[in-house]
Amino acid sequence: MKPKILLVNPPIHDFAAYDFWLKPYGLLTVAGYLRGKADFKLFDYLDRQVLFASGREKLASDCWGRGRFYCENIPRPAPLEAIPRYFRRFGMPRRMFGDFLASEGPFDVALTQTTMTYWYKGVEEVIEDVHKLSPGAKIVLGGNYVTLCPDHAQTLGADFLVPGTNLQPLWEYLQMPADLEQPPLWDVYPKLDVGTLKLTDGCPFNCTYCSVPKVYGKFKPRPVEHSLLELELMRRLGVENVAFYDDALLFEAEATLIRFLNEVVKRNIKVNFHAPNALNARFVTADLAELMVRAGFKTFYLGFESLSVRWQKRTGSKVFSEELARAVEHLIGAGAGAEPSNITAYQILGHPHIGIQELETSMRFVHSLGIRGMLADFSPIPGTADGEYCRRFVNMDEPLMHNKTAFPIILLGFDESNRLKDLQRELNKSALD
Repeated sequence: MKPKILLVNPPIHDFAAYDFWLKPYGLLTVAGYLRGKADFKLFDYLDRQVLFASGREKLASDCWGRGRFYCENIPRPAPLEAIPRYFRRFGMPRRMFGDFLASEGPFDVALTQTTMTYWYKGVEEVIEDVHKLSPGAKIVLGGNYVTLCPDHAQTLGADFLVPGTNLQPLWEYLQMPADLEQPPLWDVYPKLDVGTLKLTDGCPFNCTYCSVPKVYGKFKPRPVEHSLLELELMRRLGVENVAFYDDALLFEAEATLIRFLNEVVKRNIKVNFHAPNALNARFVTADLAELMVRAGFKTFYLGFESLSVRWQKRTGSKVFSEELARAVEHLIGAGAGAEPSNITAYQILGHPHIGIQELETSMRFVHSLGIRGMLADFSPIPGTADGEYCRRFVNMDEPLMHNKTAFPIILLGFDESNRLKDLQRELNKSALD
């Protein structure tokens, strides 16, 4: 008899959360490698397609598949008590998971994960409920939290931890051979309209605020045919919007993205592509922009952070202002698929070296290009240069203090943080009116 494996995407405990194409891609990838070898059941707390017992309505999505989560106010945890914002639990009500375990269990194994280190309270909740309601299940925990905070993750009560990207210990623990040619287990969802995809792993840059090199290691492209297999599976299941989770999607594009998109066009695969993880403006050429639009890209998020040359050189020299301007010109010139309202440049709010960042000047520069700006709240990540520098401001050994809403307020103050966010909203309104 095949083992019964439970997949759980936990709820989020945070000040804010929004379904910005959030899917448990790593969890589904692991399950896909074991396709056919186990009986899988999924409980995704963040699946907005599910009808809630209370209202029997699904939460509305925008035209690209994004939308708000069901949420409830909960008490702020003690380390965040001083942050003057409502704290919430995002995701289906906890009782629904209890009902699911009662009807679908017992399980032999439960796999769960979380991306953000400061979302571990949702994982803790899942582990408590599995221990209580399916006590025979071995609980396996993976994801960025385990990789970046291994000692803290040991305290949550999981039976086995999977740090990093080496999955061989997991296959040995489960005593199940993996088939790495299989696509992620997207078909475990009862209904699916949004999916995610990666053409590459890692990043060739070493930005001082980013954990990608620590989590994924050196940049490595994935086989294009495998990525096309994933895409075609999602399309058969009804997916209309696909978000790339790559951290360096445009790097060495000739060998990866360009080959992939040419096949998408050739095979006439109709889907809307999005790049929420920030495209590197340095690599946007006129030809690449035209191909991206032709293949179905609908939203473009560009990493910019600052026009300060001094700040850029200190943090990794990822992209400079003239490169951003040139990328925007190429995208807008690529045709109707790249409307200025769908082009966004990220800038960091609350970086510990904000004194040399020239943030307001950078915000106005983005505004001058006629596109949207977005302030990405800074999260201090352990093991990164900037994260370790932040030990002078917060207790980095408590993952809750990595919270991206909390840290800018701790660093800048509540009023200044809000002033900058209000300014960004005003700039966006005037740029797109």
